[in-house]
Amino acid sequence: MKITDVAKVVSGPNPHHVDARRIYESPHAMAVVITLQPGEALKKHITPVDVFFYVLEGSGVVEIGDEKQTVGKDMLVESPAKVPHRWSNESLSVFRVLVVKVPKPTEETKLL
Repeated sequence: MKITDVAKVVSGPNPHHVDARRIYESPHAMAVVITLQPGEALKKHITPVDVFFYVLEGSGVVEIGDEKQTVGKDMLVESPAKVPHRWSNESLSVFRVLVVKVPKPTEETKLL
């Protein structure tokens, strides 16, 4: 059994310049926890694989393709491969989301 204390995982460098912690990686999938402080946002980007997001804390705005919606804790959001998407925190509190990429990408995410 392997247990990961997510709070102790160090945030890695990323093109969005936000707290992004890779907490799981296998040949088949990858999981990252992203924390956005009030006013922070990801840059619009395209992921080469399907992604689902699970909101862990707070509320944030998700944009996928032409759709935009505010979501909160315990909501699951699906984002298909190769569709532009981004997250932003327009609230006054911390926003955390679990990002799961399936299958594990073999090419990089592309910023728009």
